[in-house]
Amino acid sequence: MTSLSLTAKPNRRSRLTSWGSEQLDLIVTPVLALALTVLLLTVWFYSEFDDTTARILDPSQLARQAYQQLYLAFFSTLLVIVVAVPVGILVTRENFPRIKDGMVTILGLGQAIPAYGLIVLFFVWLGAGAFTVIVALATFALLPVLRNTIVGLEQVDHSIIEAGKGMGLTGRQRLTGVELPLAVPVIVAGIRTAVVINVGMATLAFLIGGGGLGETINAGLKLNRPTAIFVGAALVALIALMFDFIGGLAQRYLRPKGV
Repeated sequence: MTSLSLTAKPNRRSRLTSWGSEQLDLIVTPVLALALTVLLLTVWFYSEFDDTTARILDPSQLARQAYQQLYLAFFSTLLVIVVAVPVGILVTRENFPRIKDGMVTILGLGQAIPAYGLIVLFFVWLGAGAFTVIVALATFALLPVLRNTIVGLEQVDHSIIEAGKGMGLTGRQRLTGVELPLAVPVIVAGIRTAVVINVGMATLAFLIGGGGLGETINAGLKLNRPTAIFVGAALVALIALMFDFIGGLAQRYLRPKGV
């Protein structure tokens, strides 16, 4: 079967602009992470810790909390992808009831609920623990991935889809071979937004027994230890930057050539 060209050739200026913004994105994030790491290490090695601060910043405790933060952010984002991407695909199919506007509106109202309130609501429903936190985070972060999946699929050039139909491609083949590859950059942008939201919200996990670096930040606030607050917040920021950088790489290298 004759191969189908999946992409319309963008003009030279748009290609250069896109390449430049992606390069800047992949440079700025590591630079920020490096600067924050240097600042964190400087504070760690050159600050004098009293006994209380030393207990709060016990390395084994920080390692455990950082692992919990990563665990919560990773699995809540994975749950978002597993739910939001298939639903976004479903509501953009032909002959499917027009419910996407209602879904986006409902999820938007859900995001209006403060993160603390949402976690408490899920705590009342599901009880304490990491599972409750993961479900709450995923619910809060569904909107950007769902919305970007819909937008990414709907902005695919209709003429390309029609060309696929003319070549005898089935609906599934057009989806997996044409529409999704072209929508990947937009979908991944939504995932990057969701993972940053999840990393930040995971600091509230300690409220319902989910652990995370919020324990260190909360202890620093209660005991008036600014150094502990800074270390906890800096580690959260570094985790967010790490996830965002990985998302930036995915957004660049999963993009079909020529787009």
